[in-house]
Amino acid sequence: MSSPRSIEQVLKLGRQRLRAAGIESAALDARLLLQAATGFAAEDIMLHPDGNLLPTAIARFEDMLVLREQHQPVSRILGVREFYGRNFAVSPTVLDPRPDTEVVVELALDVMKDKTACSFLDIGTGSGAIAATLAAERPQWTGVALDVSEDALAVAKANATALHVVSRLEFTSGSWFPTGNRQFDLIISNPPYINSSDIPGLSPDVKLYDPLLALDGGADGLNAYRAIAESGAVRLAPQGFVVVEIGAGQEADVEAIFAAKGFVGKSSRRDLGGHIRGLAFAVGH
Repeated sequence: MSSPRSIEQVLKLGRQRLRAAGIESAALDARLLLQAATGFAAEDIMLHPDGNLLPTAIARFEDMLVLREQHQPVSRILGVREFYGRNFAVSPTVLDPRPDTEVVVELALDVMKDKTACSFLDIGTGSGAIAATLAAERPQWTGVALDVSEDALAVAKANATALHVVSRLEFTSGSWFPTGNRQFDLIISNPPYINSSDIPGLSPDVKLYDPLLALDGGADGLNAYRAIAESGAVRLAPQGFVVVEIGAGQEADVEAIFAAKGFVGKSSRRDLGGHIRGLAFAVGH
């Protein structure tokens, strides 16, 4: 692919290579990578398929194809992922934000719709996708973005800065809750919830590139929910809510964990695949 070829020729070869590597989304991924390599918009690629590409652009595309053939996600190759209509930088230290988590944000916004002002805690913030999105969607809300990884906190802070919400967020290192007795109107988390034994069977896109810390939920995948439920009731302000993302089929187990600590299930939200993905809990209301 070193000599100039038309857009369509280069794109076709890219699709073929990705399909041969077992990439199910080969057509879409090839187009996204070509857009990034050339700087062209999607409509330019579709409207001018016979246009020739410069060798430098083809070389960039080639380098990106090699990475995608190794199952590196497109978002990690490009260093950015769109989430809730905004772009978030991603790095090897953070979980790649996914559309499933957008429904958890929607659930939180729904259960807190009567709250003009709200203080929230995002446990395991990673890229800051949840915290920065909540702050961007609700200009009067303030929050704490918590993560055990200092590197992840740096990414989250950079994303919040880019979205002009950093002044309303605190970035704190910790496992589950900040030190002290501070209470929050909303506690939200997309915690690790995959069974330890299931990690080796995950797709290469996930197990090779998402940090293990953000995936492994323990022997039964439920360790994080136990930790959040254990202290959540005392850290939740009156009339507050806990909103968590869960894995497919985990709703009964997670509901039981929270019920044992005095929580009442209030609402849920399904993802695009029809699985219950978000659960909202409250105490005494």
